[in-house]
Amino acid sequence: MPIIKTIGLKKSFSTPAGDLAVLKGIDLEIWEGEMVAIVGASGVGKSTLLHVLGTLDRPTEGTVLYGGEDVFTFDDLKLASFRNERIGFVFQFHHLLPEFTAIENVMMPGLINGLDHSVIEEKAAAILGELGLRDRFHHRPGELSGGEQQRVAVARALVMEPQVVLADEPTGNLDTKTGNDLFDLLSGINSSRGTAFVIVTHNDTLAGRCTRIISMVDGMIADSRP
Repeated sequence: MPIIKTIGLKKSFSTPAGDLAVLKGIDLEIWEGEMVAIVGASGVGKSTLLHVLGTLDRPTEGTVLYGGEDVFTFDDLKLASFRNERIGFVFQFHHLLPEFTAIENVMMPGLINGLDHSVIEEKAAAILGELGLRDRFHHRPGELSGGEQQRVAVARALVMEPQVVLADEPTGNLDTKTGNDLFDLLSGINSSRGTAFVIVTHNDTLAGRCTRIISMVDGMIADSRP
């Protein structure tokens, strides 16, 4: 069974000119341990698809199954809890909380979930150490480089041990070397932990390193290839 499956997924937004259809019927399967790149021109619906897969937006029509369970039958509170526990997110801009240290930012999903402070602190410290940030635990985001900030965001995405991490242009705000280093990090996590990644990217070179490339055109999947 795929960890994520979508059936007839559609998403429209209301505009002054009428409804704008962004996703026009997406059938998709994501399997355990995959590293999937989603590519396509700007405006074809890549980020919208990622937001619906991540339960940040509800679809207009269609179904999203996680392990066979239709998550959009959940009420908002249950859906938020599911999202926090089961899905990791990394965005182009790290969205770290500036007033908190690196380790506090990484601990946040566990604290929101009510986990014991010492338990989540130990998990956060272990992940930050694994990502090469052992000497940056108590630095705030403004004291970190762009690459370090993004690694903290990756650690935050992993701290609840999700099956899948959804990443929207995670290297898009970084220089080429730092972006390549971050991608190496994601690839290593995929190999060592078996965490599945779904990555929206405009970088064809990085997309080519994924196990599968999904091409989107005009709100639909045009191609899926290894």
